[in-house]
Amino acid sequence: MGYYAYQNGLIYNDLNQDGGWDGHLSSCRSFIMKAMEYYNPSRITVLGSGWLLDLPLAEMLERTGTIYLVDIVHPPEVVRQAGDLEKVVLVEQDITGGLIEEVWNATGKFSFFRRLKSLESIEIPEFVLAFDPGLVISLNIMTQLETRLIEWLKRRSAAGEDELLLFCKKVQERHIEFLLKNRSVLITDYAEVETKKTGEVNDIPTLFAELPPGQFMEEWTWDFDLKGQENYNSTSVIKVRALAF
Repeated sequence: MGYYAYQNGLIYNDLNQDGGWDGHLSSCRSFIMKAMEYYNPSRITVLGSGWLLDLPLAEMLERTGTIYLVDIVHPPEVVRQAGDLEKVVLVEQDITGGLIEEVWNATGKFSFFRRLKSLESIEIPEFVLAFDPGLVISLNIMTQLETRLIEWLKRRSAAGEDELLLFCKKVQERHIEFLLKNRSVLITDYAEVETKKTGEVNDIPTLFAELPPGQFMEEWTWDFDLKGQENYNSTSVIKVRALAF
């Protein structure tokens, strides 16, 4: 379903932006360290650890015990790096709780020409970990949980925009439900600001679930694609919110 290619695409996007992501990555790392100072956790679980670009792993290891890095797939470079760190445990798990398999099973027999009629039969499961996660950090993953699934469903189902948006909202709400069961840090985008070459500006929401109140919160802008590489006719920045609760 494209997860390996998507994971590789993230590192190339960062490299191609010539440092445009540095401010965002620095803000993520800074907020995580503030949360660690506030909660002083004995263990940490990071959801969506990816390439570790936005995670101050070395600094975290100095201030806590075991750190679990959870993602659908870990880049080979991260696997090699983590292999030398005895307090780091890699966990490959679907952070949607098995929704990827649910969607695959529901749509695998369909195609562009013969589509699933609606998404009603797809149950959005609860995410569960087999260990005490300690402090949970959801790291730039919440609005990405459904991204590949939505692209797949657009090709394999007849669901309209309203049904797809409702699906996105439910996936995000499920993620928040899990975070609320633990001490958590949530860093997520909530809107993309697209500026076209004509000067037209569009504010496109990416977050559809309601965020909980936090003990403290910060916001910043992520210079996601100032070079216009994602779309030749426009550039974009992303609005990010970080909160600890």
